[in-house]
Amino acid sequence: MLLGVAAGWIVPGIVPLLNHFSAGTTSIPIAAGLILMMYPPLAKVRYEEMHEVFRNKKVLGLSLVQNWVIGPVLMFALAVIFLRGYPEYMAGLIMIGLARCIAMVIVWNELAKGDSEYAAGLVAFNSVFQVLFYSVYSWIFVTKLPAWFGLQGAVVDVSIRDIAKSVLIYLGIPFFAGMLTRFVLLRLRGREWYEGRFIPAISPITLVALLFTIVVMFSLKGSYIVRLPLDVLRIAIPLLIYFVVMFLVSFYMGRKMGADYSRTATLSFTAASNNFELAIAVAVAVFGINSGAAFAAVIGPLVEVPALIGLVNVALYFKKRYFEPDATNSGVGVLQASGRI
Repeated sequence: MLLGVAAGWIVPGIVPLLNHFSAGTTSIPIAAGLILMMYPPLAKVRYEEMHEVFRNKKVLGLSLVQNWVIGPVLMFALAVIFLRGYPEYMAGLIMIGLARCIAMVIVWNELAKGDSEYAAGLVAFNSVFQVLFYSVYSWIFVTKLPAWFGLQGAVVDVSIRDIAKSVLIYLGIPFFAGMLTRFVLLRLRGREWYEGRFIPAISPITLVALLFTIVVMFSLKGSYIVRLPLDVLRIAIPLLIYFVVMFLVSFYMGRKMGADYSRTATLSFTAASNNFELAIAVAVAVFGINSGAAFAAVIGPLVEVPALIGLVNVALYFKKRYFEPDATNSGVGVLQASGRI
């Protein structure tokens, strides 16, 4: 992050160079980084077992409530409380809350040792809802609801086609690449070679691509961060509150529901993460690239990355604090730790 900010602020030609490699509102370096980052975790998913995810109606129902009721309402409330005097920033923040994560959550889940099959299933589930309902949600939360609180709403015109395009780029490409890799190589080389040799060989790509993406994102907005630190802070505070509250509430709900650690972690990161690519694309398309809404949307991932990396460590602490002691006492924890379960 520091390297990215320094590069964007000190090196004058880096931002025009990175912006040159873009298609519409899509940054090709960021898109490439995200796709490469998600490919190894999605290649690990046991797609042949994913049907089990959709059998558990409680987990799907809880994820639906977290992502499409609690998340949007919480972000709207925080936007109104903290940014009511800055209507464009408020609109950008609301758009982030409406865009449920379909990309980096795969990596946060992987780092926190969540359930890969559940993560892939819930991300696919959110993708369908995103394509169908993001336009409707944007119209309600950005155009209509602010008027109820005496605030000026903004007319949002975003098509299902634009949303489907974002989903296809950031989820479809790595999802189908991972699925195809797994089915083809399992058939050709067998499970032992695939999980013992191939997966360990490609796993470092995730970390390298994550670091590359972070550097690019922060370098693109390094000058803004240095020139407008108070505005960045003004937007960052409600975002940070959102990520922490969504994660903790979701973790509590998952544990109360009786889910094990891996599924609880997956539910929590799925609920706490956001699809900043879609939020930025919509904000730029509706308000313009130099608008306050676009600026707020860009600040989203700059806060999400360090916040979610921190929450990965919180999740691992919760695993040790609330899950492993009971499992160890019952004799199961030793088997889990050894990888036999």
